[in-house]
Amino acid sequence: MEMTLTTPALIFPAVTLLLLAYTNRFLATAQLIRRLYQQYEDNPDSVIKGQIINLRKRLGVIRDMQALGVVSLLLSMLSMFCLFAKLYMLGNIIFGLSLLTMISSLMFSLYEIQISVVALNMQLAKMEDEV
Repeated sequence: MEMTLTTPALIFPAVTLLLLAYTNRFLATAQLIRRLYQQYEDNPDSVIKGQIINLRKRLGVIRDMQALGVVSLLLSMLSMFCLFAKLYMLGNIIFGLSLLTMISSLMFSLYEIQISVVALNMQLAKMEDEV
């Protein structure tokens, strides 16, 4: 299959929206960390400490998924440049790498969701214990 210059450009809107969603996750997580830290300073609690540990893990995963998303976009742009320069085989290979990095980014996103669910379950367990 022959790839044209527009093929790698097709993923630009998807990557842009994903990076926006990832940034929103990061900002929400950062805000939650600040709030939980203040609560922990005021009243040390093992559940809050567990939440903070969980959030540290989530931050690392969000960093990795954002980095992979950016690398995917850069590789897609590099692929377009190679196609523009008539380096078709190299352009195809780089575009394939771009797709693989995007898949990896999405896998990290799924993992981050799983970590989030663990944190929510910790909070729900505390509420159930109080009832």
